Amino acid sequence: MSLKSQNPTKTTSWEKLKNHFNEIKDHKILDFFNENKLRSEELSIRWNDFYVDYSKNRINKKTIKLFSELLDEIDLKDSISKYFSGELINKTENRAVLHTALRSKVNIDIKDNGVDIHKKIKDVNNKIKEFSNSIISGSKKGYTDKSFTDIVNIGIGGSDLGPSMVVDSLKFYKNHLNTHFVSNVDGDHVNEVLKTLNPETTLFVIVSKTFTTQETLSNANTIRSWFLEKGAENKDITKHFIAVSTNIEKVSSFGIDKNNIFPMWNWVGGRFSLWSAVGISISLSVGFDNFNKLLNGASEMDVHFKDTKFEENIPVILACLGVWYNNFFKCESESVIAYSQYLNQFATYLQQASMESNGKSIDRDGNEIDYSTGQIVWGEPGTNSQHAFFQLIHQGTKLIPTDFIGFAKSLHGNIDHQNKLISNFIAQTEALMKGKSLSELESSEKASFTAPFKVFKGNKPTNTILINKLTPESLGKLIALYEHKIFVQGVIWNIFSYDQFGVELGKKLANTILEEIENNLTNNHDNSTNNLMKHYKSLN
Repeated sequence: MSLKSQNPTKTTSWEKLKNHFNEIKDHKILDFFNENKLRSEELSIRWNDFYVDYSKNRINKKTIKLFSELLDEIDLKDSISKYFSGELINKTENRAVLHTALRSKVNIDIKDNGVDIHKKIKDVNNKIKEFSNSIISGSKKGYTDKSFTDIVNIGIGGSDLGPSMVVDSLKFYKNHLNTHFVSNVDGDHVNEVLKTLNPETTLFVIVSKTFTTQETLSNANTIRSWFLEKGAENKDITKHFIAVSTNIEKVSSFGIDKNNIFPMWNWVGGRFSLWSAVGISISLSVGFDNFNKLLNGASEMDVHFKDTKFEENIPVILACLGVWYNNFFKCESESVIAYSQYLNQFATYLQQASMESNGKSIDRDGNEIDYSTGQIVWGEPGTNSQHAFFQLIHQGTKLIPTDFIGFAKSLHGNIDHQNKLISNFIAQTEALMKGKSLSELESSEKASFTAPFKVFKGNKPTNTILINKLTPESLGKLIALYEHKIFVQGVIWNIFSYDQFGVELGKKLANTILEEIENNLTNNHDNSTNNLMKHYKSLN
């Protein structure tokens, strides 16, 4: 069964939310605090090593109550049940959405072609563990009997963004292997990576479900040619190349041994696949034990999301707040600022996870939607971002809700730096809320020409996620939190979050234009496209 279909804007609870919005839309966050001395305690959640404070939002307790009514009216509980139990909720592709099963500690009776999926997952994880251990320990060697020193992940989209983000985020826990990621079809990218590598000590991981993705296969073939040009023979490919794919035939014809092929399943979407064999580069980089801890952390968040009532449910609360600003305040974007340089790729990862999932304009009945869906997600690490785009968030004309993510403990133990980092982390949420009025400026300042330029309106909403320490477990929880936020928002907006037909049209047109460029052909395109092709050809 698929998810129920209901236009949220036609529900009784949505109408109540609209009326409530009109009542409080001009209310100041500071006034809410003045009216309720226990506001922070009431609008925050302590769970495991997470402390989530959402009190600095343009809401009150009634807002949360009304959203809970909406979630009941659209039967979110039923959707969550179908999500976790393997129902075919990705109806347009007739697939289940079961990335949660990849890290589940509870066996649910779900079959894939008659085989229990938990057995499949366990078998693949054992294979990942055995392979990772053999590379890390040096027992598995390259064609000249040298131990491996470098790993290159070749993939794009979910086959790159997730693993790359996790490897970068867990750099503190990495082993002696150097991990590289090649994704862009830009030849300069792959060649910049290759010039640092020794073919005798490099393992290449090709990640492509169909083994037909243009960018991935172009890079894989370029690397294969480079490998052979450097002195290796075809028979040596089996020792230096592995694949994560479903297309056994194409992978084998590339020269990869069948024993070195790790499976992908159609019930795991690409952007949620880092928990599967797609994450083998993570296991190679930080060791299988840490990879398993990442899975365990995500599983803990899964249980929290599945079993906790909506008013105390972190992903549900964040999802509702996102809808509140998107659909009622008409905010077009939200920023995510992680106060950890380790998480410098986190916002980039979330861009795909959120925007590819919920960037839809057709509802689950196939009708065009007349309300806003999806959010533009962006961000950079703090404190760097404070010296870049925070000017716009503080004093610009746009309302940009912002998530602040921080870790209480420094991994390297530098307390001086950590105190400065966290003081900025906390101060920015206060400054965005409080602002600074003209009357607060000193009398001499008020009379000056520059005074109006130093006014901050404040009343800018933020969520604060303070986590004890960046560990594989806490990172797993954090990623899963946002995965479930995306799911809840898709359910509310009555869209299918797990297909991505929007990426196909450009790919097809690119293949047509490539053929024309390579064969010096001219087809009937628009005037701009024809001239761009002609100009490109004239320069090459």
